[in-house]
This record gives sequence, structure tokens and C-alpha cells, in this order.
Amino acid sequence: MNNPSDPNKEGRDPRPAGFNFGNNRFAFFFLVALILMFALLFFTNGNRSSTEKPYSVFLSYLAQGSIQSVKILNESEIHWTLKGSPDAPTTFTTIIPYRDNNLMGELEAKGVQISGGERSVSPFRIFIELIPWVLGFLFIWFMFRQVQGNGNKAFSFGKSRAKRYTDSTKRVTFGDVAGQTEAKYELSEIVDFLKNPAKFTRIGAKIPTGVLLVGMPGTGKTLLAKAIAGEANVSYFHMSGSDFVEMFVGVGASRVRDLFEQGRKNAPCILFIDELDAVGRTRGAGYGGGHDEREQTLNQMLVEMDGFDSKDGVIILAATNRPDVLDPALLRPGRFDRQVVVDMPDIKEREAILRIHASRVPLAPDVDFERLSRATPGSSGADLANLVNEAALFAARANKEAVAMADFEEARDKVLLGIARRSRVISPEEKLATAYHEAGHALLHYYLKNSDPLHKVTVIPHGRALGLALSLPEKETYSRRKGWLVDRIKIALGGFVAEELFYGETTTGTKNDIEQATEIARKMVCEWGMSDVFGPVAFGQEDEPIFLGKEIARHKDYSEETARKIDAEVHRILMDCLTETRAILSEHRDQLTLLAESLVARETLDDREVRELLHLPLPDTGSQKQIDRV
Repeated sequence: MNNPSDPNKEGRDPRPAGFNFGNNRFAFFFLVALILMFALLFFTNGNRSSTEKPYSVFLSYLAQGSIQSVKILNESEIHWTLKGSPDAPTTFTTIIPYRDNNLMGELEAKGVQISGGERSVSPFRIFIELIPWVLGFLFIWFMFRQVQGNGNKAFSFGKSRAKRYTDSTKRVTFGDVAGQTEAKYELSEIVDFLKNPAKFTRIGAKIPTGVLLVGMPGTGKTLLAKAIAGEANVSYFHMSGSDFVEMFVGVGASRVRDLFEQGRKNAPCILFIDELDAVGRTRGAGYGGGHDEREQTLNQMLVEMDGFDSKDGVIILAATNRPDVLDPALLRPGRFDRQVVVDMPDIKEREAILRIHASRVPLAPDVDFERLSRATPGSSGADLANLVNEAALFAARANKEAVAMADFEEARDKVLLGIARRSRVISPEEKLATAYHEAGHALLHYYLKNSDPLHKVTVIPHGRALGLALSLPEKETYSRRKGWLVDRIKIALGGFVAEELFYGETTTGTKNDIEQATEIARKMVCEWGMSDVFGPVAFGQEDEPIFLGKEIARHKDYSEETARKIDAEVHRILMDCLTETRAILSEHRDQLTLLAESLVARETLDDREVRELLHLPLPDTGSQKQIDRV
């Protein structure tokens, strides 16, 4: 349930993307001026006066008695004057290279006039020497500011990395979100509060501080958050939970403070934190104890949410697909006190989503969105967006002017099953064996009353499967009856029985079928209470370590004797289904042979073609989901 517009085209506050000459002329001229000032200082210090004489020359003139007067500055520099015309005295400068204790005695012996004083420095020289350092400081400060504003933010570890979507961008509204009627109804109250807060405060009501969007990946949680901001016409700050945590201690907490401060300054606005479970997992569940960086970040978030007041006009939205691992302190009233479930779309919602995404591509007249929506149960909005894009790619490769229904069919097969591997070389014998296997799956769809209608059967390899049969539910189903599950086991065992009937033995291609059948039978006994022996009793509890987030074990809470009875009941269900499957396929062996030979010749057959081949009555049009793989 994604926005059909390209998210990369959404506007954000302009920020410098990097240092370049066009946008930083001032810095360039600053650097040139700095280099020139350092060069001027160097040449000023390097070009000494032409009146400077070495100390040896000074001593030579002193020995000759030619020096009239000396002025000693700071015990290291002498200004001396030769005897001559008083109207035009000749003055020189000499640097004393070492401490000469006999110098004063020699000067007195020669009758030289001696004076002293501090060396005077001109204000211009002071100015010249200070300017390079001032310019250097200003240049470093300017570059520091530039890097702070840059995309990498090398010097702004504690600053929030939230992206702000402004009002000047293309707004996303609830009209861009197909389906999710209940979620939009819940969130419309947030929009109403942002538009008219006095309506709530006048009666003493408080809007929820935080709203948690819960749903599977790709269901449109981020899009709904943008739609709230678009409907209320307020600023929208987006940040991922992983953006808070860094390798530096305290950075995450600092970013949390900065994010909430930005929210207060830009109220009314929406703060959206995506993938909240990255930072909000239950404390004490990891290896770092109670003082690791992630937990400090979470603690700061809890403190900031406590300090938020509804009158601030700031709503905190967050999204996660793992609400079970969140810290209970986050979910208490006063923080994320409202949870909105963003569920998988149903058949009507899938049709609306497909129409929204397909509005960007030219369509052929034969495209049937109702059939496509029936053919994609369990698909999220992101899956449907990908399906439309893949169909457009298939049409473009074929140089078509519009996307046809065949392109959507091929795209669906690619997304759900993997790309067709037509180049794989398969021997005729193995292809025939695969055809018998898939014919066994397909034929059972017509002789089991609780099975879904067959959509198509093929012996073209897809992914790791050498062939497959697809069955499509006639309507949206949220729970399954025992009869459907038993027939599903029989269909899964159809390939096993077909190989056994025609070859007297089976192949490794039945592995997935046997696993699927065994899993259904065990769940019927242990979880769904569908066993006549045990009745409505559940056996085994799932162990799920919170910091791993994966189901890795099942807790055995029953005796060894019960375990043996469970295994026996699972085996009985499988054997009963296997016996009935053998009886059906043996009775219709001629049809099974005809279907297998037709698959070898034509590779792919749909429901109508199979019915015409076997002289079966034509049904209503069906759709897709269950996949039987070799």
C-alpha cells in the first residue's frame, strides 16, 4: 500500500550536499586571502634592511675608532653611527650573535656614546602579523560550520538525523492510501486534533501522546504516517530507529533530545519513528546488561515522551512489525497509548491498490484487476507495487505499447515462484517423471470437494522447483476447515502417489510435498484440536528468545507416552490421506496419463485447457495461491 509517486521526488528542506566552488565562493576567496597574508608576513620577515652589518664588521669599525655612537636594544641588537658629517650621519644595525662581556669596556675605551632603549614595533607590523592567524581561525570556523551542514554531519554526532518533509512538497493524503478503512478512521482523530485542538481541550479530552502502527512489512505504515501529515497540512519528521544508536556512548540519547526539541520548535508537527523495535526492545534482554547504548537511548525516549504535553501540538507516530518485543514502558498509557493495526489487504483492497499503482502505466483492454486481486492473496501493498512494476518491465522487453494481462500473469509467477528457467536442460525421461508428478497434484483438484480450483499446471522450472501446480481460492478465507486441510494433504501427496503408480518408486522431488503434508497433520493434532483421539488440546509451547526474535524451539510440556500417541495420530492421518489419494488416482489413471503426456508436449496448461482435455465441465473463473512444488 505504497504511494504511487516516487518517494525520492518528495521535497525536503534544502541542505548543502557538499563543498563545491559554485556554492562556496566566499570560502575560496577566504583561503586565497589567507595564503596571501602568510606570504606577505614571510617576505616581510625575510627581507632585512640593507643597512644591517655583520657583528664582525661592527667590531672592525670599533677597533678603528670610526664609531661615533651606539644604541643597544634588548641586549641583542645594536644601532650604531659612524663618525662623519653631523648633517648626514650613517647609521647601521647589527645583531649580537652571542653575549660579549668585553663589549662595554671596548666601547668606553674608544669614547663611543652609549645609549639604550626598548625596540619599537610599528602598529602596521603588528597588524600584518596578526591578520593571518585571525583569518586562519575564521576559515577553520567557517569550514566547521560547512561540515556541520553537510550530509555526513561529521561534527554533529548528537544531532537528530530526522528528515523533514515540508508543506511545499506533493502532499500525501488518505486518498492515496487504498483500503485500511479502520486504520484511517482511527488516525483521522489525530488529524482532527492537529487541525482543531480547541475542540478536544474545551471538553477536557486529551489526544494520545503516541500512536503505534503495527503491521507486517509492506502494508503501508510509513505511507499512513505521511498521509496524516498531509491531511493535517503540518510538518513531518521521519527518522528510523536504527539512526539513534551509534558506537559512541550517549549519542543516541542526545539525538532523541534533539529530535523532540525540533518537534517543539516546529509544532504543530508529526514525529515519525520507523522500525521502533530497533531501539525500543525490552531492556535487559541483550548481552550488554542495563547500561548499553541502546538502553540509554530508550531511557531517554521514555523521559522525553513523559515530558510531552498534548497541548504542544506534537504527535509521535511509530511503526513496527514486532510489537511483542517492545519494552512495556513504551506501551503504557501516556506514551504509545494507542495501537493501530495496519493489516494485510483483503481482495477488494488489493484491487484498489493495483489500480492505484497501475495508473502510472498504459494498460491493455484485457487487464482484469478483479482476477489479479483474487490471484494474489496474502500479498502486501509493497508486493503489489512490485508486481505492477515487473509487469511493466516484461511489457517493455517485448516492445509493447501497453501492459497486457499476460504480462501481469508472468510477473505474478516471477514474484511468487521465481523466474521461469526455460534454459535448463532436462532429459526427456526426467521431464516425463515431472509431468506425472505435477499431473498427480493437478488431477486431485477436480475430485476433492473441499479443494480450491486449479489455476494452472506447468513443467517449466521456476526457482528450485522442476514444475508446479497452482490452485486459486474462489473467495477470501481467514480460517480453514478440517475438510480443506485433509484435502490439502491429499493434494500434497498426489505427486508421491503418481510417481509410485507409474514407476513403482518415488524420487527426491517429493521432499517438499511430504514436509508440507506432515506439517499440516501435526498442527491438526497439536494446535488446532482436529484429532478424534486427543480432541481440543494444544501440545507444546513455542520458546522464543526475545533478543533473537525467532522461533527456534518448541517446549515439550507433555509425557513420552503422549508424544508417542501424537506421532501415531499424525501417522494415521497421513496414511489415511495416502490411501484415499491412491484410490482416486488409480481410478482415473487414464486421465492422469493423458494429462502428463499433454504437459510434456505443451509444458503449461491452465484450468480451462485441462477441463477441455479431460472433458470436464467448465467452471467459473478462478484465482491463485497454493503452490505444489516438486
